[in-house]
Amino acid sequence: MSIFSFLKPYRLPMAVALLFMLTELIVELVHPLLMAKVIDEGIMQNDLVMVIKWGSIMIGMSLLAFVSGILNSFYASHVSQSYGYDVRRGLFSKIQSFSFSNLSQFPTSSLITRMTNDVTQTQNTIFMSLRIMLRAPLLVIGGVLMAFLVNAKLALVLMTVIPILLIFLMWMMKKGRVLFQAVQQKLDGVNSVMKENLSGMRIVKAFLRHDYEMNRFTKANEQLRGQTVRVLKVMEVTLPILLFVMNMSMLVVLWIGSFEVRSGNAQVGEIVAIINYAFRITSAFSIFSFIIMAFSRARASASRIQEVLETEVDLTDNMNDESFVVQGGQIVFEDVSFHYPGTDQSVLQNISFTAEQGETVAILGATGSGKSSLFQLIPRLYDATSGAVFIDGRNVADVRAQDLRKSIGFVPQEALLFTGTIKENLAWGKEDATDDDMVQAAKDAQIHETIQKLPRKYETKIGQRGVNLSGGQKQRLSIARALIRKPSILLLDDSTSALDLKTEAKLLKALKTYTCTTLIITQKVSTAREANRILLLEDGKLVNQGTHEELVETSTLYQKIVQSQFGKEGLKHAQRAK
Repeated sequence: MSIFSFLKPYRLPMAVALLFMLTELIVELVHPLLMAKVIDEGIMQNDLVMVIKWGSIMIGMSLLAFVSGILNSFYASHVSQSYGYDVRRGLFSKIQSFSFSNLSQFPTSSLITRMTNDVTQTQNTIFMSLRIMLRAPLLVIGGVLMAFLVNAKLALVLMTVIPILLIFLMWMMKKGRVLFQAVQQKLDGVNSVMKENLSGMRIVKAFLRHDYEMNRFTKANEQLRGQTVRVLKVMEVTLPILLFVMNMSMLVVLWIGSFEVRSGNAQVGEIVAIINYAFRITSAFSIFSFIIMAFSRARASASRIQEVLETEVDLTDNMNDESFVVQGGQIVFEDVSFHYPGTDQSVLQNISFTAEQGETVAILGATGSGKSSLFQLIPRLYDATSGAVFIDGRNVADVRAQDLRKSIGFVPQEALLFTGTIKENLAWGKEDATDDDMVQAAKDAQIHETIQKLPRKYETKIGQRGVNLSGGQKQRLSIARALIRKPSILLLDDSTSALDLKTEAKLLKALKTYTCTTLIITQKVSTAREANRILLLEDGKLVNQGTHEELVETSTLYQKIVQSQFGKEGLKHAQRAK
């Protein structure tokens, strides 16, 4: 999709805006001719009637231009603001369609800049294009043509200078685009530092890293300032050069014109009209320097927006895929290997296991062993590099992601809540959830009693990212949000790490009442031993699987994990219990 395609719905108001702009332009081009009439037929002839006649016409045309300018501004604003709205909406929609791989191509701060600053640059340029950008070049062309109608000899002076200035302007525009693109990249850097700092403000204060963060921000801010100053230094040279050349051309016109008047080949009114056109062309060129700066920034911004819009989503559904509803929830990994797009390093290698319908499977392993990566293949956040993942006998690669995810409750490692009430956050999991559904899900997630103690209970406002809740409260609300869907498959990515053992035990007991296949990533043996089966991952490989009792006898790795959490006596006790 091209960024200019967003202008198609507004072709009519654009045409109306241009019509009023042309009306203003015609008045401006005719005025010097009328002024020549006032001078030659009125003032030079001492004829007051002709002065009043042509003067009245000039006043009437000025009023027409005034009304046209107001209406032009109205329609230009309508087009530019509507265009900005549509582009932001299109960008947001495009980003929503991105896979995790696509999202990794663009830093979050860069996407925010593109949806705000870059869109603003382009919509402002649309407004200026309809208001003054097109008017300026047309005024130059029209001014030269009208000057030729008045006095061709004097107009040749302008005709000699203008092409040279136009070539200079085109060169500056090309140079400006590259320079302003660098400015936008530096702005991305400033936004990135700000986002990281504001997101991690608590840890910054806890570790007294204020000075370090200030230095980071100052460095990024200075880079933005330095790049902007360098660009402005280059671009600001444009206007003085234009004014100097045009003023010199007007002096030449006056010098040649004085000889023409004395020789009787020109009238005073003609000289005044030519100078008027020269002034108008000069003012148009003055606007050009501003236009070039704005247009250069807009081109840089437009290319950044276009980059997002043209990004090919690398995880798409086959249009021939039939609708699919997860019924039982059986999960089968068949010789699955996976590496993240853009890398060659495998994070999962030849993984094979089966989670039967209604089973609870715990996944243990060190950091970086591939646990979360394995989870992401089930709802097709990524597709397996080789091998296949089956749900209820269907290869998930042949299932529409929307159909698949409707039946999956997913709780990520980092509990993420949204600004709004607790009720709204729970309904985020299921839009048509009733109050009874919410209460039941909250009770099962062991968060209902906590909610009841809050001032407004389920109507209590949650700050951004759940900032006014503890880690355990956020985890339990995230679990409740997943449970409210009554999923056929429940994926808990280390989602009980902030819970005490008693609360966690109650939660696991409540989960057994749900008829769903549950996969739990955990570091706790106390959690894993409640599962029907345990998978042990190490360096992306499935090294062992079995029940707690089986692994405590046969797996050296599992024995080390048990011993690290319960000591040697705890390991011996577990082995004796077997």
